[in-house]
Amino acid sequence: MFDIDKWQEIFATIKKNKMRTFLTGFSVAWGIFMLMILLGAGNGLSNGVAENFMRDAVNAMWLWSGRTSIPYQGMKENRQIQFTNADYDLIKELDGIEHTSGRYFISGNRFAYGSEFGEYTAITCHPELKEVESIEMTNGRFINELDIRESRKSVVLGKDIYDALFKDETALGEYVKINNVPFKVVGICLEGGSTRHRNAYIPVSTGQKVFNGANRLHNFALTINANSIEESKVIEERVRTTLARKHKFDATDRAALGSFNKLEMYLQTMRIFEAIKIFIWIIGAGTLIAGVVGVSNIMLIVVKERTKEIGIRKAIGASPASVVGLVLLESILITTIAGYIGLVLGTGLMEGLNFFVEQQYAASNGGNGDIIFRNPTVDLNIAATATMLLIFAGAIAGYIPAKRAARIKPIEALRNE
Repeated sequence: MFDIDKWQEIFATIKKNKMRTFLTGFSVAWGIFMLMILLGAGNGLSNGVAENFMRDAVNAMWLWSGRTSIPYQGMKENRQIQFTNADYDLIKELDGIEHTSGRYFISGNRFAYGSEFGEYTAITCHPELKEVESIEMTNGRFINELDIRESRKSVVLGKDIYDALFKDETALGEYVKINNVPFKVVGICLEGGSTRHRNAYIPVSTGQKVFNGANRLHNFALTINANSIEESKVIEERVRTTLARKHKFDATDRAALGSFNKLEMYLQTMRIFEAIKIFIWIIGAGTLIAGVVGVSNIMLIVVKERTKEIGIRKAIGASPASVVGLVLLESILITTIAGYIGLVLGTGLMEGLNFFVEQQYAASNGGNGDIIFRNPTVDLNIAATATMLLIFAGAIAGYIPAKRAARIKPIEALRNE
C-alpha cells in the first residue's frame, strides 16, 4: 500500500486527467457539503424551536375559567365559572402537579415614580410563578411566601418598567405607585420568552385585597410531572375532573374550563423535527450515493482506457491483487480528499453562520429575544462518521471496476485498441 512507485503512478494518472478528476471529486465534495448544510440547518431549526419552548417551563400548563356551554345536572348552559383561592389549594395537592400559581387580573395598571409614569401590566401571583414562566431575577428577589401571608405591598418590576421609571437609578427599596397605591420594589426581572419586559409581579393576596378581588382568581399557571403526551393528558384530565366536580360543570366542556398544555405541544413539535432529521439524512445520503456512483463510473472509464497497460502489467507478472489495489487506492484517494474538502467547507460555513446567529442573539435584548434558529452546527462525531462512511463507499465504488480490471486477460488486453 505504501509502494512509492504505485503512488507516483496514481498521481500521474490524476495529473493527466485533471478535469475528469476534478469533476469526480466535486460530485463527492458537493454531496458531503450538502449533507453538512442540511444537518446543520435542521439542528439550527430544532435548537431554536426547543429554546423558545424552554423560555417557559416545558411542562407548563395554563387553566382559565369561562362560561359553560353544556347543560349539567339540570343546570343550564352559560353559567360563569369563577375560580377562588380554595381552587388553588385544591389543585396544588393533586398528584402530578409540581408548581402552581393562581393569578388575579388588575385593570388600569398606571405606574408612577416621581415625575415618570407609564401604562404597564401588573400580574398578581404566587411565588411559584417564577418556576412556571422561567422568570430570571437580575436584582433583588421574587415574590415570596411571607409576601403572600402578610399581604405585603411588594412588587417585582420587569426590566423595561425599571428602565422607564428609574433611568438606571437604584430601585430596590423605593416605592412605585400602581393605580395610585404605593408598592415597595423588591426585585428587577427578565421575563422568560419575551423581548419586552413590561410586566410587574405583586402578591396575589395583596392584589385581591387592594383591588377588590375578594378571594377570586382568574387563571392558574402550573407545571406537571410528566414525560410523555399520555402522562400529561392523564394529569390534565385529573385537574379538569376535580374542578368540574367542585364547580358542577361537564369535564369535557372546554368553554367552562380552557386549558393549554405546553408539554403536549413541545413533544409533538419535537417529533416533527425528528422526522425532518430523518428526511434530511435520506436526502443527504442520496446526494452522497450519487457522488459515489459517479466515482465508480469514472473508475470504469479509467479501467477501460488503461486496458492495454493492465494487460502488459499482468503479462510481466503483476498479480490480480496488485491491479485491484491500484484501482482501489485511486478511488479511495479521490473520495477521501474530496470528501474532506466538502466536510471542511460545510462545517466551516455552519460555524460561520453560527457565529453570526450568536451575535444577533446576543444583540436581541440581552439574549432574551425570540429566535427560531440557534446553534446550526453538526456534531463532530456525526461529521467523522459521515467521512468514514464516505471513504468506505469510495472503496466499494472502486472495487467493481478493480475486479473488472483484475479479470482482464493479458492477450485480450494487448489486442485492445
